[in-house]
Amino acid sequence: MTYCVGLLLDAGMVFASDSRTNAGVDQVSSFRKMKVFERTGDRVIVILSSGNLSVTQNAINMLETREKQPERGPTLWEARSFTEIAGICGDCLRQVRQRDAAFLQESNVDASASFIVGGQIAGERMRLFMVYAEGNFIEATDVTPYFQIGEVKYGKPVLDRIVTPETGLIDATKCVLVSFDSTMRSNISVGLPIDLVVCERDALCVGLQRNITESDSYFQMIHNQWADGLRRVFAELPDPSWTSEST
Repeated sequence: MTYCVGLLLDAGMVFASDSRTNAGVDQVSSFRKMKVFERTGDRVIVILSSGNLSVTQNAINMLETREKQPERGPTLWEARSFTEIAGICGDCLRQVRQRDAAFLQESNVDASASFIVGGQIAGERMRLFMVYAEGNFIEATDVTPYFQIGEVKYGKPVLDRIVTPETGLIDATKCVLVSFDSTMRSNISVGLPIDLVVCERDALCVGLQRNITESDSYFQMIHNQWADGLRRVFAELPDPSWTSEST
């Protein structure tokens, strides 16, 4: 399993993905789930992936192959809008799944996969899409300014409470890291390292790119202070008045 999140804000975008793909008592495997395509001043495209690793890796490989062999299909660099980019990513996911799904299912292997695709093209606003294995996609809005894929349930409450389109990039980044910490606390299938990318609106390039490992002092501070803060706030909550009435 994995966990990925992308935020679309007035100030820019925040993307993050963990690297864990298999967890057990005696085995943990890690693969990067983030791919960045960047041409400074023209476009920046970030793709986060979740689901069957062979399907998502082959879809990304197909996107990269098209860069060198454009006769195989439209490329991310030729797209004139981010809607086209989402469609190209969906087309690659669909092709790989159609090719491999039946064989994977013969061995009871789940072939589901999905992307979060976001960024900006010169002359267009920043946009964020959820792309499904069937090739279709939906776009983030002011009402829903973020997408999650993978193990989403544990990290969602803090995002719902904090993130709005007006949230600044620094606060959004802190919130994303808390969301990951909460997820890792409750699910062993999500773990460090975390790939983090922050893009400012209209910059048309990656502003911050960081690989967060166990030795990252800031993430360890987030982990410790968030846990301590939750315990402190819980301890400060008043007891329910109806407990005394029932006794």
